[in-house]
Amino acid sequence: MNFHVLTLFPDMIIDGLNTSITGRAIKNGCLSVEAVNIRDYANNKHMKVDDYPYGGGAGLVMQAAPVCAAYDSLVQKIGKKPRVVYMTPQGYTFNQKMAQDFAKEDDLVILCGHYEGIDERALERIVTDYVSIGDYVLTGGELPAMVVIDTVSRLVPGVLHNSESAETESFENGLLEYPQYTRPEVFEGKKVPDVLLSGHHANVEKWRLEKSIERTKKYRPDLYEEYCRKQSGT
Repeated sequence: MNFHVLTLFPDMIIDGLNTSITGRAIKNGCLSVEAVNIRDYANNKHMKVDDYPYGGGAGLVMQAAPVCAAYDSLVQKIGKKPRVVYMTPQGYTFNQKMAQDFAKEDDLVILCGHYEGIDERALERIVTDYVSIGDYVLTGGELPAMVVIDTVSRLVPGVLHNSESAETESFENGLLEYPQYTRPEVFEGKKVPDVLLSGHHANVEKWRLEKSIERTKKYRPDLYEEYCRKQSGT
């Protein structure tokens, strides 16, 4: 899968993703991450990409021309109009279902805003999805873009060594993940649950499901109610 990030801070994207699981996947060829510097498409000698907003107000707005020029160059390079995700607090809240949908793409473009945002005319021309990672405001879209890439990349075949890892994590079945334990068997007087030491796979799976339901009910009652509705078929 190929990720293309339109940004004013390409080093932030590359440095952030060239580590851990995503870094290994990039090195192994399971993923490619390209950070396109929007400033490279500014048509002035000072590489200026922002200006004051019409109508007044605080801050600056990214201009439409360099954003669209960067996008047009990318379209020409990959030979098609790709899906473009704009990271914005005004977007739909990112979730696992959305990640699964994005993972179906061969090429995914992520547009990172900055300052007070991007000229609406650029957004209208190139953006297909408006996405937020939460109800708060950051200084730019780079951190949210890395969140999306990290989440989506885990669903790309070959990225995780164990294919079951992505299938058993939180949200995959509408529930939070069950508790995990490792050696030693006893730590500070607390013992690993006996069922996990039993070797009885059916009982282990039953225990894990019970704990997932228990955790979801406690920490995410909204997910628990949705899970119950699905189980009852309503």
